[in-house]
Amino acid sequence: MDTVINPAIIARRKRNTALAAAALLATLSLTAWAINRAVSPSVDASKVSIATVRGGAIANTINASGIVIPVHEELVSSPIQTRVAKVHAKPGQQVRAGELLLELDNRTIQLAIDALKEQLAQQENRILALTLEMDQKRKQLTSAIELLELDLQATRVKLGRYQTLRKAGGVSAEDLLTAELNVKRTEIQLRQHREQIEDGKRVTNSNIEGARLQKSILQKQLQEQQQLLAQTQVRAPFAGMLTWLLADEGASVSTGQLVARVSELNNYKVEASLSDFHARALSAGQQVLVEQGNVKLRGEVQTVLPEIQNGTVKLLVTLAEPHHSILRNKLRVEVNIITEQKQNTLLADYGPAFNGRGPQDIFVVRDGIARKTTLNIGASDGKNVEILSGARAGDQLIISDTSRYKDRDSVRVAQ
Repeated sequence: MDTVINPAIIARRKRNTALAAAALLATLSLTAWAINRAVSPSVDASKVSIATVRGGAIANTINASGIVIPVHEELVSSPIQTRVAKVHAKPGQQVRAGELLLELDNRTIQLAIDALKEQLAQQENRILALTLEMDQKRKQLTSAIELLELDLQATRVKLGRYQTLRKAGGVSAEDLLTAELNVKRTEIQLRQHREQIEDGKRVTNSNIEGARLQKSILQKQLQEQQQLLAQTQVRAPFAGMLTWLLADEGASVSTGQLVARVSELNNYKVEASLSDFHARALSAGQQVLVEQGNVKLRGEVQTVLPEIQNGTVKLLVTLAEPHHSILRNKLRVEVNIITEQKQNTLLADYGPAFNGRGPQDIFVVRDGIARKTTLNIGASDGKNVEILSGARAGDQLIISDTSRYKDRDSVRVAQ
């Protein structure tokens, strides 16, 4: 005969069965989770760089290396082929405007100056001699003219008397003709003497003008030689720093050879160098950010130099603060040339995970899992990148190198 089971016992058995099933399910889940953690790759959050997507403004920049150079620098060259006679200064010292830096041997110039002075004296003597000669000839011809004028008067009087006597039959026709010829001959002689005065004056004046022209040429040559003589005293063109000097006494120097370089102090600009790949994106007037340590100085592209050497293009940058205390000659700086500016866009810190513009696979962290997501990357200023699509403000991105996980769609991020 069957025994009736107590309902309480049946309920307890059902409860135990349910608990056993739940325990088994929990055990299986825990085992699966443990296996998943053991098999799935993970990354320690402290060993990667994670950036938060945020809103802001960005300037697209081209990075270049730069070197600080003086705004005003003057090169002093030798005016002649000579040698260094005496050195008065040392490279690196501050100099005053007009301060004597070195002396060049000037003996050849001094000899040339002496020779020119002798030639000038000869020309001056020639001009004086020609002037005196002209005056003397003029006086002689003037006296001769005065005598001829008296003779002309006398012959005319005689001719008039003969003409009167001829009417009365007192003189012969031959005597009258002779008197007429004497008047004409005297008139011709008088005209010739007057022409001689004018001709002599023209010839002498021409000779004097030639001598004066030669004198003027010699004076210019003398002035040039005197300027060269002054340039053999090599002086600082302005107050500044003597950055280079040919300080070897007795050294030979050729014409035009550099002997000194003086740079202006506390007034600088930047010479930047970058790959010619960016040449088409560069233009005068572009804004520039110059960085040295924590100091940032604003500037502007002054000139893009036309020549390209070894795949490198150079440009000159003027600074808004050319007298800044951090600036010094030959200081190396980082130059960021701003080619584009955007406002109210999504940004993230720059890192090795980004590679230029365009679509890129970046790991986006949500709920402890970094999932590979395609982001469209825009402008970059070397510090930040613009995110055009694929993420929203507040998202966290792994910006360090994730190339080891390139074949994974997701990675756990361990805190």
